[in-house]
Amino acid sequence: MGTHEITPKFTPEITPTLEELQTQERRLVFRRFTHDDAWALGSLLVELARERQAPVAVDIHRSGQQLFHAALPGSAPDNDAWIARKRRVVERFGASSYLVGSRFRAKGTTFEEASRLDPDTYAAHGGSFPINVEGVGIVGAVTVSGLPQLEDHRFVVAALEQFLEKYL
Repeated sequence: MGTHEITPKFTPEITPTLEELQTQERRLVFRRFTHDDAWALGSLLVELARERQAPVAVDIHRSGQQLFHAALPGSAPDNDAWIARKRRVVERFGASSYLVGSRFRAKGTTFEEASRLDPDTYAAHGGSFPINVEGVGIVGAVTVSGLPQLEDHRFVVAALEQFLEKYL
């Protein structure tokens, strides 16, 4: 009798292309973004995180002001530091933190190597997405930290899609 090795079947994570990421940003645009919108979006993110039992921290900034912050069970102070670093990438580059990191990877390098920015201040890891208001431009960022970077990115995008469909 021989032994049979059982290989688990799993599908590797499909990384979105630069074009797909840019399309998300063109599509996920707000007509307005008020304090109440920040509360509603933040509350939706918390609700979705609780449903998934995701150990995340959620943050929404607009024009330099924190409008929403929540830390769910399993998150840690490090998540707040990641939020700040990812948000700074959105503010500096005007694109999602995942897209910025992906652009560097597409050039065969990394954000850390090629940007020459302090990695203690900036992190081009997924999870921060620009709040882009139609006719105004980027006014802030919604950021999640606590999952692997592609999951953080996808979590924010899914919440934005749901929010924009329902509220605006």
